[in-house]
Amino acid sequence: MLKQRTSLHHWAQSIVLTAMLVIIAVSATAANTATVPVSGGGEKWMQLHQSMSDRMKEGHADVLWIGDSIVRKWEREGKPVWDKYYAHRNAVNLGISGDRTEHVLWRMDHCNMESVSPKLAIVMIGQNNGPFNTAEEIAEGVTAIVTQLRQKQPNMKILLLGIFFRGEKPNEEQVKLAKSNEILSKLDDGKQVFYMNVNKIFLAPDGSIPKSLMPDCEHPNEEGCRLWAKTIEPKVAELLGDTAVNP
Repeated sequence: MLKQRTSLHHWAQSIVLTAMLVIIAVSATAANTATVPVSGGGEKWMQLHQSMSDRMKEGHADVLWIGDSIVRKWEREGKPVWDKYYAHRNAVNLGISGDRTEHVLWRMDHCNMESVSPKLAIVMIGQNNGPFNTAEEIAEGVTAIVTQLRQKQPNMKILLLGIFFRGEKPNEEQVKLAKSNEILSKLDDGKQVFYMNVNKIFLAPDGSIPKSLMPDCEHPNEEGCRLWAKTIEPKVAELLGDTAVNP
């Protein structure tokens, strides 16, 4: 009887151990969601994506702004700034609210990219991955976008912006995104890909985000967009080979 109990105990241990190994193996091989293209879903999202695709199909796009709701703000609060800095450069806004890296990867494969020959893409994406992915996974997602853009438009230069922070006070997500940005900075090759982290312009000395620039501590208002555009303008003009806009 004792021998039988021992045997059953060993059998149970074996089952538990096998199950644990399976879980570990599955976890180890699970895909990084930040690098798997997927549509954002929803009728409104798809309508906005389609309108962007239609605009791309028209051609005449020299500058692509790629990102999430922060980039989308150029069409709203930042419209006066956009008109001054980017309208005359045939810029196209490809920012959709709520997008994560995986959504941008899907969009870049379905946006008539072959219809245009842009000189420059300005990319700022990854903030919305904060609650879902590790710093390394987020960096992999952004890197996948840069790689995708290089493949689709090998002559286009890319200005990769560090992921913006959010939250009035310093927080754990900011630490995570700072780590992602550190990884992303290494993509700068000085030839086709150029990296800039402008988070500091939106931070007070104590690390807080002033509501005078980001009322919700996440999205720049018109003044925030003006400061943003002014900060990156020398590099934008350099990469486009044109004259910098006078602030």
